[in-house]
Amino acid sequence: MNLEYFIAKRLITAKDYKSSISAPIINIAIAAIAIGMIMMIVSVATGIGLQNKIREKIAAFNGHIIISNYDNNQSEVTILPIAKNQDFYPKFSEVPEVSHIQAIASKAGIIRTETAFEGIIFKGVGNDYQWGNIKEYLVSGQLPNLSKNITSEVVISQFLANRLQLKVGDSFNTFFIKENQNQLPNVRRFKITGIFNSGFQQFDATYIIGDIRHIQRINKWNPNQIGAFEVFVKDFNTIKETGEQVYKKTSSTLDTKTIIEKYSYIFEWLQLFDFNIIVILVVMILVATINMVVALLVLILERTQMIGILKALGANNWSVRKVFLYNAFYLIARGLLWGNGIGVSLLVLQQQFGIIKLNPENYYVNQAPVYLNFGYILALNILTVTICALVLLIPSYIVTKISPVKAIRFD
Repeated sequence: MNLEYFIAKRLITAKDYKSSISAPIINIAIAAIAIGMIMMIVSVATGIGLQNKIREKIAAFNGHIIISNYDNNQSEVTILPIAKNQDFYPKFSEVPEVSHIQAIASKAGIIRTETAFEGIIFKGVGNDYQWGNIKEYLVSGQLPNLSKNITSEVVISQFLANRLQLKVGDSFNTFFIKENQNQLPNVRRFKITGIFNSGFQQFDATYIIGDIRHIQRINKWNPNQIGAFEVFVKDFNTIKETGEQVYKKTSSTLDTKTIIEKYSYIFEWLQLFDFNIIVILVVMILVATINMVVALLVLILERTQMIGILKALGANNWSVRKVFLYNAFYLIARGLLWGNGIGVSLLVLQQQFGIIKLNPENYYVNQAPVYLNFGYILALNILTVTICALVLLIPSYIVTKISPVKAIRFD
């Protein structure tokens, strides 16, 4: 029995397929597995990559959780100050999921040059500001030095720099309107030390970042008064739970809001990517499975005489079914090998060279971001093999219905 089983396995090898009538169908099945895997890897990597990148950009300009006065929550600018001296600052030790907290303030203004003007929001920050989040997007110059006395150094977006025809080293006047409109506006002259480009149009067209002490002086606040706290969490997936903990540990006069709540329309849009990814996975696995079923049926029909001979020699139905299933898995393995190789190569090329560009006005990024993680690639492979294995058991059942006598006479 072992000899006949070995002979049967050798008869249905990939080399033998090349000269058989089933060769085109076999090649199509392998191609379907490969293309399906490429599509699944790319869709998951770019979908998750885009979600993560947009989250990072929103957090870079807002933190994950904003603690502010209730009157400040509906506006991007600070209206009423809050005390910097809080039990949770500078370290939020009561909530271990918090990784960093920083004090900020913001005020609306107008940049005026000889040729143009733009409305902006001046975001004031201090020595506790986590510049690493912005440094990633710095395209020229350097970050402001806030360790000395009050400084006029600021970073400005490339979008605003281009519209105002400014560059690193240039200075410009900014007019801050007072609450009493009958009074003349406050004027501050700032010097550009760096230019950033986040690709997030909503922020690039709005913010310049500089010393918080300018806002404190304009608003006539003391050094202990700020506009809000930005809180960063260790794990974004727990931001909702962490936000609730932060809310409970802050004063009743303060409110907290996560960036998911503040920018709900963006995160609702991002959730659509999860649905799109699931649809692509289902369609690709379905197409690959159907092709493998067809290929297996063709193999069984093409080897009907061999099945009859094996049964006549004493092989049971399950032994014969395993011969075809093993070879089907061999074809699946070939398709997965090609699919994984091409899919990962495409992702690496995109990650290194940014070949595929996106419109930042629609996608908030300049190029398609990639999340390359071999954990999800392995999971996709296991999922594909498992589903194919379960589905291929059905067509292999045909083997049990083949009569040895009729099969040997089959032509």
